[in-house]
Formats: sequence, structure tokens, C-alpha cells
Amino acid sequence: MFPPFDEKEAHVLCLNLIEDINSGKVLLERCAKKSEVRKDSGIMLGVLTALSEDGKKIILKTVSGNAKRLVPAAKEENVFYVPPVVSPEKINEALKKNDRLIHKLTFFINFIKENKKLYSKKCSSFLIRYRTRLTDESLLKVFDLYSFSCSDGKKRSLMEICAQKGKNFLPPCGTGDCCAPRLLDFAFSHKLVPVSMAEVFYGGKDNSTRENGKLYPPCDERCSLILPSMLGLEIIYRDEHVCVINKQSMVLSIPGRGEEKKDSITYRLKRLFPSCIEQPSVHRLDMETSGLMVLAFTKEAHRILGRQFEEGTVKKEYEALLDGVLQKKGIDSSGIMELYFRLDVENRPHQIWDEVHGKKAVTEWKLLDVEYYVPPSGKRRAVTRVLFIPHTGRTHQLRLASSDSHGFATPIIGDTLYGNCEEGERLMLHARKLSFVHPVTQKVMTFECKAPF
Repeated sequence: MFPPFDEKEAHVLCLNLIEDINSGKVLLERCAKKSEVRKDSGIMLGVLTALSEDGKKIILKTVSGNAKRLVPAAKEENVFYVPPVVSPEKINEALKKNDRLIHKLTFFINFIKENKKLYSKKCSSFLIRYRTRLTDESLLKVFDLYSFSCSDGKKRSLMEICAQKGKNFLPPCGTGDCCAPRLLDFAFSHKLVPVSMAEVFYGGKDNSTRENGKLYPPCDERCSLILPSMLGLEIIYRDEHVCVINKQSMVLSIPGRGEEKKDSITYRLKRLFPSCIEQPSVHRLDMETSGLMVLAFTKEAHRILGRQFEEGTVKKEYEALLDGVLQKKGIDSSGIMELYFRLDVENRPHQIWDEVHGKKAVTEWKLLDVEYYVPPSGKRRAVTRVLFIPHTGRTHQLRLASSDSHGFATPIIGDTLYGNCEEGERLMLHARKLSFVHPVTQKVMTFECKAPF
């Protein structure tokens, strides 16, 4: 996962924290019994610097997991040692009901493995399934304890966040115990604005070959599940000039008219990075479309990127699911189409075909696959996965290329404007690739983000 905030300042403080632990100025105190499996493993140390509402600099420090905690020998002004989101006592209480039985089952399963001649595979399989059910039940009780303060001032439970991944999705064990979500939860709950955040490895032997004192980003396994919901943005890349994000479906690119339409990608970016320019958006995606967007932190970066979009040098790729089998309609496996559309002034924001007054929209396509799709109603049907490469940037260009009779006459699944959208369904259109020249370094930056459907 890409670090959501600048790491420089916090990294120095992490290294200072290691020195303080080694010298005894800060104690690394054990608050849970030693695990034989992880007794020689190291831990992650995390530091976040932030600004309070009255402009004071605040420093937050923490350690990953629930087995150890940081205890300073003396009080430090404007420095806070952040505890776990959920205390070890509450976790132990949640695990207590099934813990003894799980250990007994593990003993019998191991005994059967060592005495295969005396017991059948069915017996072992039954005990393993039973243990798995009890383990999942215990984990759910633990996960139900976790909730996180987010950048928008709201609190979201871990299971609410996980529900976005699927109905029966269970997060990995230990989710919520890393440094990053712990630090940000504390910061947002105290109305602090994050400035710099970093994590370093500290300690003994570690199977993952991590190095003592080395800087590491938030982990892909657990943090990438939580942090986008906490931040309101999934940050793919960020530096002092630009930010690339993976926009979720049903979020506006820029604020609309009225307070109820204020929430948007640009609003969320400015909330996280208050020093950002007033209008950071360089381009837009439809509210229902997901995928890659680039935004600018400075006026100069905005100007240079804007010119690249105007000149058509920015390369974009989209992936879509179209509601039907295009090959049956005689559509080639690849090609380029030119269509002409204008705004339907009597039915905004719809666009209509107009060969005389319409603006030319040029779209390259490639048919990727024919597959089966199951909508919320449950009736399975054949659909076509299509790669779109727009050579122009017209409003609703790809939705019209799909749905209009001059194009494929096959709307994208979930299209509320030009097709059909069932309750609980989304527009199956995703900006999967974005390539541009960095406005300062002049390097070609290419980003890819897999479609979530």
C-alpha cells in the first residue's frame, strides 16, 4: 500500500523512538503472555505528526499488536502514546467462550494425524470443520469490537468496512492492530490533521526478512482494507505535486450544487491535505464510474496536467461489462468508432446523437471475454467484458459508445442513464489505467488498478 502521508518527519521520529527504547527513556512493556510462535519476532513502531485545531504540533507514537505497549519514563509535552483500538482484556473476553474447546480439538486433530491407522479421514475432517466454525465464531466476536474514527468525523465498524468486500468476507486475524489505523483513529477522534506518518521495524528475528530500523509502508494484507474507508480515499500515489487515487463508484469527482452534494473526491482530498489548492481536480469521472484519477496539489502542477488532458497526451484505459454478447451482433473483436453527441437540453444530463451539431467522440475498443454475470435478482446471463481506450474526452462517451444504436446498442450493466440498473447494482465501468507525464520530474507515470467486478 502506498503511504498516504509524507514519511520524512515521522521517520526521523521513529528512529529517535528506537534510540529512546534502547536507552531506557521509553519502555517496551509486555501486556500479554508470550507467544511461542512469535517470541523472537520483532514489531512495528509508528509515529504520526499532526496539527490540532488551534495549530499546535502533536506527536503520536505507538507499537503494533496487542502484546506490548510503549511507556515513557517521563512525560513529554504534546506527545501521546496511543493504546490499541481494542484492549487485550476485551479481546481475551471475546475469545474465552470457545478457547478451551478449540485447544482440545487441536490436540485430538494432531493425535489423529499421528495415529492414522486407528482413525479415519472422515473423523479428522469433521473435527477440523468443527474447529474452523468455532474459530470463525470467535474471530467474529473479536472483529465486532473494532470501530474506527474516520476523516469525515464518523465512526465505522470493521465489519461495516468488510461488508463492502462481500457478504461473507472475513478480514485477516490482527486487522486493526497495525500502527497506521491505530494512529489515524486517535488523530481523527481528537480532530487532528495528519501531517506525516511512518512505520519502522524494530526487534529481533523475523521470518519476513524485515530489517531493524527500516521504513515500511502500511501493509497490503490488513491496512489496505481499513485505511481507504478511514481516509475517504484510496491513495495509489502521492507526492508534493500530484495525487493519484482509485475513486469508488457513487462518489462525485467534484462537489455539486447544494450542501447535500458537497461530498466528493476533491472535498475529501482537501480535508486530508488542507494546504492543497482550491480546485485540485484536473479531470473527472462520472459519479457511478470507479477508477483512477489524478489531482494536483499546486497551481503549476494543475496547469501542466490540464494542458496534457487538453492536448490528448494523457493515456486512459477503461474496462466495462456490457449487457449482452457483442460477437452475436457481428461486432469485430477490436476497432475504432467515431460518434457525434450533444447535450439533450430538455433532458439533462443525457446526451443525444447529432451528426450535425454534436461533438466528435473517438473510442478504440477490444473485446476481452464473454462471461456469465449474476445480478442482485439472481438470474444469470451472458455479458461481454470490453476494453475501451478513449481518444477524446466527451461527456458519457463510453456509456454512449456502448448503448447508442450508432455504437454497440448494448448498454453497460448498471447504467442508470442509458440502460438498466437493478437495486444494489453499480455501473460496471472502471478506469483501469492512467498514464501522464509528471508535471515536475517530466517522467512518464503509469498506474494500473484492477476492476472490482
